[in-house]
Amino acid sequence: MEIGQKVRVRRLRDRSPQSVIDKLGQVGVVQGFKVLDGKNIGMIVQFEDKFATWFFEDELETAS
Repeated sequence: MEIGQKVRVRRLRDRSPQSVIDKLGQVGVVQGFKVLDGKNIGMIVQFEDKFATWFFEDELETAS
């Protein structure tokens, strides 16, 4: 995945706050990357409502 790419939230690995759960199925834009624990990288995604948070790559799928 690349910065600027549109992605859809397809699942969540862990328990999440309601504000993140509400983003399931929604499309956002990758804004950047986040190093999580030295071997995993998260994707920072921003949505139309300007809400942004990070997701594991396997929680996302590309959107057209």
